Amino acid sequence: MGDPCGIGPEIVALQWLAPQAPGTVVVGSAAVMRRAVVALAGRHPQAAKLLVWSVRTETRPAAQGTPGPGASAAAPIVVPVWEPDGLPEGLEALPWGQIDAQAGAAAALCAREGAALVQRGRARALVTAPLHKESLSLAGEAFPGHTELLQALATPEGQPLVPVRMMLANHELRTVLVSIHVSLRQALDAVTFDNVLATVRITHQSFLKMGFERPRIAVAGLNPHAGEGGLFGDEELRVIIPALDAARAQGMNVTGPLAPDTVFMRARHAPPEHPGEFDVVVAMYHDQGLIPVKYLGVAHGVNVTLGLPFVRTSPDHGTAFDLAGTGRADPSSLTEAMHVARQLAASG
Repeated sequence: MGDPCGIGPEIVALQWLAPQAPGTVVVGSAAVMRRAVVALAGRHPQAAKLLVWSVRTETRPAAQGTPGPGASAAAPIVVPVWEPDGLPEGLEALPWGQIDAQAGAAAALCAREGAALVQRGRARALVTAPLHKESLSLAGEAFPGHTELLQALATPEGQPLVPVRMMLANHELRTVLVSIHVSLRQALDAVTFDNVLATVRITHQSFLKMGFERPRIAVAGLNPHAGEGGLFGDEELRVIIPALDAARAQGMNVTGPLAPDTVFMRARHAPPEHPGEFDVVVAMYHDQGLIPVKYLGVAHGVNVTLGLPFVRTSPDHGTAFDLAGTGRADPSSLTEAMHVARQLAASG
C-alpha cells in the first residue's frame, strides 16, 4: 500500500475499479485501505462499491459506512488485504500528507512482507506503491528506498549484496542507472569500471529474459559531449570506454559512450516517424536517466528493479502528499506497473 499518509492506498484501491486487480492482494492495513475508499468516494462514486477484506483476520468483508451513489447497482467489489504481523496501531488516524515515523515503519514492514510472499512462492510479483524516504528514515530504516531494501532482502545472509539496478520505462524510452539514490558527488565516484560493466551486464541479462534476442544497449557519457576526447573530463577514456570494451568482448551489443544530451532522443521509440535506435539507455546517474523518461509523461512510467530474483515494479512517482486524501491522484502509473509486473512474471 506504500506510505499510509500518501496517495498509495488511494491509487491501489482504484485498481479494483479497473481490470487490473484480479489475482491481486494488497499488503497493508485494512483500516488504512478503508479510509482510502472513503476518501475516493467523492470523486469516484463507484468506489462506494469497494469492500475491504482483511484476509487474515476477518471471515467476511467489512462494510465501509454510508453507501454512495450507485453503490447498490452491482455486487460489491472486494479488495483483499493481507495484514502483516506487527503493523503499528492507529495508522488510519495519521494526518494525510504528513511525514511520520509510524507511516515509514508500516511502509517498510509491508515491503518486507510482500517480498517474503513472493520469495515463498505465494505470489508471482511485487508491485510497490510509493513510500516517503524521510518517513522511512524517521522509522530508523537504514535504506533510502524500496530498491535498496529489496536488494538486502534478496541477498543471502553473509553474502555480498545482490547487484541490482533501477530501470525506468514508458512506452517510448527505457533507461537503466549506474547509481541510484546518492548525492551527485557520490554518483561521480560511482562511475567505475566495475559499476559500469555490471550495469551493462545486468541490463543485457534482464532484457534477454524479457525476450529481446540481442538487446541494443546505448551508454550515455558522464560529461558534456561524452568528454569530447578528454577536453571536458576523462572519465569516458579512463573508465567507461574500457568497461564497454569488456562488455563487447563478452558478447553484448553495446554502443557508446554517447553524448548525454542526444542519446535519449536517439533511443526514443515513437513509430512510425521515429523508431528508436536502441532498446535501452544506460545512464551514469539518477537525474541524467530519469529526467528524459519523466518528461515524456509520468502517467505511464514504470520503475523496474533489474537483478532481483523476483519481479518488482512500481509507479515512477512519489507519495504526492499534496494530493493525499483528496481522491484526485492519477492511478495510471500504478496501473501500468501492475501490467508490466504481470508481463514480466509470465515471461519467467
